[in-house]
Amino acid sequence: MPRPWPRCFLSTAPLGATILTAWSHRMSARHPALAALALLSATSSLAAQVPAPALQIAGAVSAAPEGLRADATVLGYRNYHRLEVLREGTNGMVCVADDPSEARWHVACYHKDLDPFMRRGRELEATGVSRGQVDSARLAEVQAGTLKMPDGPRMLYNLYAPGDSLDQATGLARGTTRLEVVYIPYATMESTGLPTRPGGGLPWLMYPGKPWAHIMIMH
Repeated sequence: MPRPWPRCFLSTAPLGATILTAWSHRMSARHPALAALALLSATSSLAAQVPAPALQIAGAVSAAPEGLRADATVLGYRNYHRLEVLREGTNGMVCVADDPSEARWHVACYHKDLDPFMRRGRELEATGVSRGQVDSARLAEVQAGTLKMPDGPRMLYNLYAPGDSLDQATGLARGTTRLEVVYIPYATMESTGLPTRPGGGLPWLMYPGKPWAHIMIMH
């Protein structure tokens, strides 16, 4: 099942860049000139894998309803696949471009009130901890009052597609699968009337009773 939140790192180099940095340190001690040339070539190759900002923006906002796309903030990637702001927005929506280091194409847009929760998840994932540890850490921070969750329903829009379905000329993917998520902190089956397991193509409630309880709606 698709993940109900964007899986993208925050200001974190991918494994390839990490290995490249370690290698360059060893090489520079033995052959400084050769190491510099090789590092420049490899860095250019990594940067070339990242689509132009305009293409990333087009793909990222395609997850949102049409009326929310033009004024959304967009996070995307530049050198070394570091996530950063590609476009500042004004309508309270945050869209995240596809991570070029991932095999499957995935973009997402969510309400700005979910950004602390999403951003913290990316920070924790970047340290290499497990999914369970991410959840435990965020729960402790919510309970301590250091991680704020919304006080009512907030939307997350996801769009998925196979990695080879991307149109390089437009930044859009073909054959997409859509997943809408409505975050309702601490919602339960009793408070919503929703089942807590998927079935029959109907909406259902995931993580009932948790600060990140949410309704899953797949298309």
